[in-house]
Amino acid sequence: MTDSPTEPARALPRIPAYALPRADELPTPRGPWRLQPTRAALLVHDMQRYFLAAFGDAPSPLPAVIANIRRLLDFAHAQGMPVFYTAQHGNQDRRDRGLQADLWGPGMRAEPGHEQIAEPLAPRPGDIVLTKHRYSAFQRSNLEALMRARGRDQLVICGVYAHIGCMATAAEAFQRDIEAFVVADALADYSRDRHDMALHWVAATCGVPLATDQATQEGAP
Repeated sequence: MTDSPTEPARALPRIPAYALPRADELPTPRGPWRLQPTRAALLVHDMQRYFLAAFGDAPSPLPAVIANIRRLLDFAHAQGMPVFYTAQHGNQDRRDRGLQADLWGPGMRAEPGHEQIAEPLAPRPGDIVLTKHRYSAFQRSNLEALMRARGRDQLVICGVYAHIGCMATAAEAFQRDIEAFVVADALADYSRDRHDMALHWVAATCGVPLATDQATQEGAP
């Protein structure tokens, strides 16, 4: 990122640097699913400046995560995969924000320093930006309907934070009979421990962890 975003609310931690998991460190999933680009959609989850400010200028994991998401976006567009983004709106009404306000405070403000998606990952024409309301991208959105209309029953998830919204979205995808894939080195979290916890929980209950190299090789000639 080329400039410093506005500081996030105190509810978000200052995240220390940590190394992203390697492909040979990923847990073995219970699910037997294989990623098929003709069935899949890509979800870029909450990559807004408000959330990314918590990483500060640490050399890892965020720069590598942004680069890996960029690779996933290029792959998805080349393969004709639908691309979705989630993005919260600033200045949420307290009644609409609900219980999230009890845990995280008022949230972001309605200004580019909070709402803007990281510039290297900016949506292209044809990409769909969904308004984010709760942890899961499926809550109060038409994500499932948009996927079904495009013949998609697999969802590739990347973004922040692994153990909160990304994990919740994978769990809800499973409950809607949508095969979920979480791209381990295209996710970021509060710490490596929480990052690993999310990967292990998803692998054991609802989805398949992959590395970016693995995800972008699927469907290649």
